[in-house]
Amino acid sequence: TAGYFNLYQVKSRWEEFMTRLKKKGGKEEGNEASDVKEFFPFQVYFSNAPQPIFKGDSYLEDLDQAEGCYRHIQKIFDQLDEFRAFELMRSGLDRANYLLVKEAKIIAMTCTHAALTRRNLVKLGFRYDNILMEEAAQILEIETFIPLLLQEPEDGHNRLKRVILIGDHHQLPPVIKNMAFQKYSNMEQSLFTRFIRLGVPAIELDKQGRSRASLANLYNWRYKKLGNLPHVLTSSEYLTSNPGFSFDYQLINVEDFNGVGESEPNPYFYQNLGEAEYVVAVYMYMRLLGYKSEEITILTTYNGQKHLIRDVVKQRCGDNPVFGFPKTITTVDRYQGSQNNYILLSLARTKTVGHLRDVRRLIVAMSRARLGLYVFARVGIFANCYELTPAFKQLLKHPTELHIYPDERCPTNRKTGDLPPAAKVIKDMPEMSKFVYDSTTK
Repeated sequence: TAGYFNLYQVKSRWEEFMTRLKKKGGKEEGNEASDVKEFFPFQVYFSNAPQPIFKGDSYLEDLDQAEGCYRHIQKIFDQLDEFRAFELMRSGLDRANYLLVKEAKIIAMTCTHAALTRRNLVKLGFRYDNILMEEAAQILEIETFIPLLLQEPEDGHNRLKRVILIGDHHQLPPVIKNMAFQKYSNMEQSLFTRFIRLGVPAIELDKQGRSRASLANLYNWRYKKLGNLPHVLTSSEYLTSNPGFSFDYQLINVEDFNGVGESEPNPYFYQNLGEAEYVVAVYMYMRLLGYKSEEITILTTYNGQKHLIRDVVKQRCGDNPVFGFPKTITTVDRYQGSQNNYILLSLARTKTVGHLRDVRRLIVAMSRARLGLYVFARVGIFANCYELTPAFKQLLKHPTELHIYPDERCPTNRKTGDLPPAAKVIKDMPEMSKFVYDSTTK
């Protein structure tokens, strides 16, 4: 072990060094200054230190320098002594448990992991004083309590001193698949939301730093005086337009494709081929202009549409390195807590609004984009929904036909709010698909 090596290899040599100096004696004699350099046992170790270590002018000065070198070595072994347990523990699990209980200052885990490992943590003597829960509004009430009980009481009192819950009750709640539990037992209400509804004092942030100011207007109506951080108003990326698009956000009307709007091959498995093709065509158009694939995310409100879009992307872009795959293709519910520069959102439904009527899902959908949001939907269905009016009223300030500027390339110097000189208006999905196909084959 390191302790054994220090005792028998390092300290023994130092003691021998000091003994030889004492035998020499005569600190007053001038020629004794060279003895320190001659007998010092760690010269090879300090060979890469600034030279010379021993100047030979004074015995006392050189001895003091030697003692300083020895102290440096002992500090190394003092630090190693703190981790002596790792030399004695052979398995990775034992070492991880030792770190968890003895050394770690900050420990991160999910509430589910806390529930699964609670018994082991209590048995290890796990101790903590503070808990910080992120996305607390999306955690089941019972799941919120479990992390509070990962340690045994001390003298009948819980050691826990502080619990900090961070979340947004205006966004989606925990997922409860059983409708009876969800609605009649109110299990989808998180402890965070319960506290807010009971009037427990809370700090509500009044500035956002994710989206352009224009995009923030799509969801800031849901919050009290939600403004923008200074960098949103001054940073160059927020002040520059989206290359190839007339607007930084747009609601694009998608009519039936081949006489079909939404379809339902399986119960609640909603798909819309017209919207899927339109979204993928716009993604391909963006890639042709020079957008990075990792900056683009495709979202939808239904699993069926998600799978359909993935199939279309695979068919249209999978074998072409020019396009590749976007960073993520997923549902709005799954994407809560994440963000990207550009979001292409497909709402899929053409007969009813569906579960987007839940304003919390709308807020999540509108707040994922930093620089550009393009929503593909049957405008007549969603614009007439009372719950969605504030957001769609803002979206309808721009035309519902896609306005593009194909002569522009990424990056651009055009400022936000400056319309391109000659925008091309795309009437429908077939026109956009044909335009992208023609651009690709040129």
